[in-house]
Amino acid sequence: MVEVTVISSITVRPKNINKSGQAKIHLTPHDLDLLYLVYPQRGLLFPKPDPNSHIIPRLKAALSTALEIYSPFAGSLVKVNNHEDDTVSFYIDCNGSGVKFIHARADTVSVSDILQSRGSVPNFIGLFFPANDVESYDALISEPLLAVQVTEMKDGVFISFGYNHMVADGSSFWSFFHCWSKICQTGLGSNFQPLVLKDWFLDKIDYPIHIPVSEMETPPNCETSTRERVFHFKRKKISYLKAKANEQIGSIDTKISSLQALVAYLWLSIMAHSGLNREEMTQCKIAADMRRRLDPPLKKECFGNVTNLVVATTNVGELLDHGIGWTALQISKTVRSQTNKSYKTFAENWVTNVTIPKIGVGSRLADHSLIVASSPWFEVYDHNFGWGKPIAARAGPGNGIGGLLVMFRGVEEGSIDVHATLTASLWSDVLINLFSE
Repeated sequence: MVEVTVISSITVRPKNINKSGQAKIHLTPHDLDLLYLVYPQRGLLFPKPDPNSHIIPRLKAALSTALEIYSPFAGSLVKVNNHEDDTVSFYIDCNGSGVKFIHARADTVSVSDILQSRGSVPNFIGLFFPANDVESYDALISEPLLAVQVTEMKDGVFISFGYNHMVADGSSFWSFFHCWSKICQTGLGSNFQPLVLKDWFLDKIDYPIHIPVSEMETPPNCETSTRERVFHFKRKKISYLKAKANEQIGSIDTKISSLQALVAYLWLSIMAHSGLNREEMTQCKIAADMRRRLDPPLKKECFGNVTNLVVATTNVGELLDHGIGWTALQISKTVRSQTNKSYKTFAENWVTNVTIPKIGVGSRLADHSLIVASSPWFEVYDHNFGWGKPIAARAGPGNGIGGLLVMFRGVEEGSIDVHATLTASLWSDVLINLFSE
């Protein structure tokens, strides 16, 4: 039995709250749609630093400085009761209330226990993450918008985090993480530009948005057994899948990307070995970064949640009959359909008919679908706190609905690691050998 001992749990606040930019951030329909989403959790495994380097005080000090720049993470989620129309509104108050910092020890756990053979994920991995089962809405009651855990191991250090997705998307979070690691490494916090906050707001929508109280009923939690695995795909395999997909569609106008080909292969393979009936509907959901798709486009470094969940829908039989080229094409078409117009239309429709997805409530379609999270374009292996770059990246526990595929850049150039969490209805032991070829 692995024991993870919490040494301390404190609140780290911005070094200078007055500089952290007192601001009220209104939440858009795309933000509020994530009100019941569990906190995304990621973690990086680092080599063990010199015992005399005193990493915990350094990490805390650097985090405090980084929060001066990335003030929304140190803020609070605020709810306003609008009694005149029986609705509620939400906003982020950048008040410097701080983030949770957990220092833990797992003296019996080694790096090899985390990096098990053939991508096996140890059943104790959840103990290394700070925000298990926390949903965005919980920030109103007891949870900070960001939680960090640093677990010192026998021969390594695991730094993990969980954050409120209404505040930021993966692109914004990894920018913050890079800032934190750079400050810790160099001791300098003055080399970073002021935060560029998302300023995308529709003229047709009044802020703050009013949400009917009836939509605020907390959904029940669904406990579902899952299986986890990290599948490693080498550059050669990904290139093969991309070439095969493009050859099958035979289109001059449309080119399937490496990521689209890999996701298609995963979707197709998981459904083929799931034992589901051919008539069963299935979906593949992918988060698309909308910054450069908007008109006018937002800056790449713009902070906030600027993603949209795109959904490709079909049935199991169609996937099996058509193969990887057709499957990748459905994903490609869905991603390309995301435009400035579609983003605005979603927001306008959301406000006129507010329906917040209750992520914890399972449905037959949700149980048979995949969510593709994170991106292999995030530079997860470039973060250095001062004692070396990461050895591996891992994802924290998901919500137990359907399948979650968290994509990481692999250590080898051009490779991709997929941290897969699949429910019993989607899992097959065949996948272990199939994805190891």
